[in-house]
Amino acid sequence: MKKYLLLIFFLISLCLSSQEVITTTGREATGVGGTVSYSIGQVFFTTVTGTNGNIIQGVQQPYEIYITLDIGKNLELSVYPNPTTNQLTLKTGDHTALSYQLYDVLGRLIETKVVNSNSTNISFERLSTATYFLNVVKDYQLVKTFKIIKN
Repeated sequence: MKKYLLLIFFLISLCLSSQEVITTTGREATGVGGTVSYSIGQVFFTTVTGTNGNIIQGVQQPYEIYITLDIGKNLELSVYPNPTTNQLTLKTGDHTALSYQLYDVLGRLIETKVVNSNSTNISFERLSTATYFLNVVKDYQLVKTFKIIKN
């Protein structure tokens, strides 16, 4: 019985994988032609293609989410770069009546602000290295919570 359990554990551990590299930093470069987010220290990437689409693993991508609200409009949200070092960008399709709340892992409110544009920069410079939670709220109703890692 122990041999079978050991064999099963070994086979499961072969299927598990983890992040290959932890990036040293990342930023956002803005110019007349547009905006680019980048990470430094990420040297490997892989493209996986399937019938439902493709994903580029190892290349920084925003976390996008589409939620249908009671008013029947789709709300597009994304945050990047995550993990971050100094600044996080919150992108919204429609920022009407939106605000955000930033919490630490103990549930303490660090910052709350109204979202005034489709692209909002949130400073993490004064915060220590840790995990944070960013709640996006519309009309006093929680829309989405993002888990943010500050390096």
